[in-house]
Amino acid sequence: MVRKYSVTLHGHRTSFSLEEEFFAALKGIAETRGQSMAALIAEVDEDRGEGYNLSSALRVFVLRMARAI
Repeated sequence: MVRKYSVTLHGHRTSFSLEEEFFAALKGIAETRGQSMAALIAEVDEDRGEGYNLSSALRVFVLRMARAI
């Protein structure tokens, strides 16, 4: 199931939608790195290319991290 989440990035509120499995994986990555979820999401947001919305960028990030294992 897809769920909508809200976060503050660079002083403004934004939202993204992720399946629960992607959110759990993202949370695990943040914990492994010793980062807050907000910090990790901000990092992905800063690195995302044009044409990617935040939700897509987060999914691609999780996929890349899974492939790196």
